[in-house]
Order: sequence, then C-alpha cells, then structure tokens
Amino acid sequence: MSNSAAQAKTFYEDVTKNGKVWTIRDDNGIPAPEGDGGVRSMPFWSSLARVEKIIESVPAYKKFEPVELELEVFKSRWLIGLKKDGLNVGVNWSGVKAKGYDVKPEEALKNIEYYESKNT
Repeated sequence: MSNSAAQAKTFYEDVTKNGKVWTIRDDNGIPAPEGDGGVRSMPFWSSLARVEKIIESVPAYKKFEPVELELEVFKSRWLIGLKKDGLNVGVNWSGVKAKGYDVKPEEALKNIEYYESKNT
C-alpha cells in the first residue's frame, strides 16, 4: 500500500471513529490548490495533530489555523458544497509538500459511509 493510500485509509478510520474532520484557514479562507489534472482540492485531515504538523512543516501553510468540523456537518454540508463547486477532497495530505489522495466528494462520502458501517 502506498503512503497516500495508507493516509487515506487512516483518514476514513479516524474520522468515523472520532466524529471529527479538520481543515485549515487563514484570512483568505481555506486553501484549494490545483492538483493533478487541473482540479482544485480542499484539504482535510483526521486529527488536530496532523493539521499542526502540516502547519509547522509546509511553508505555504505557516500562517493557517486549524478548523474542527463535526463529521455529520462535513457529510451533510461540506461535501455537498464541494461537489457543487467542482472541488475535490484532499485526504490526510502529508509531507513537506502536503500531498496525498484527492477524491471526488461523493467518493469521500461513500468511503466514510463504508467505514461507519464497519464500526457499527
């Protein structure tokens, strides 16, 4: 399993277990850099520790602050909004360039629901 695949798996396991999703923002809002294929992705992480590590290690994100979201709000509002806006979901980006899997919002929802069903 690649590092990105392992990070994605951890994302889905953690958010369904803890009921929280994290992102970052600054005065201009939440970043949505262009990814492979020209589609923009908004990043989300499965823990505050992961967000803090990105803020500390990625120069472009040094001035950002963590934002906590309830999983149910993420599923019912954020994923719908991201789909409407044509943005992908970046899951547990890592490393000094903050890279990882970018998935369509409906794929993120499907994966979250799969892991939720495993936890019940």
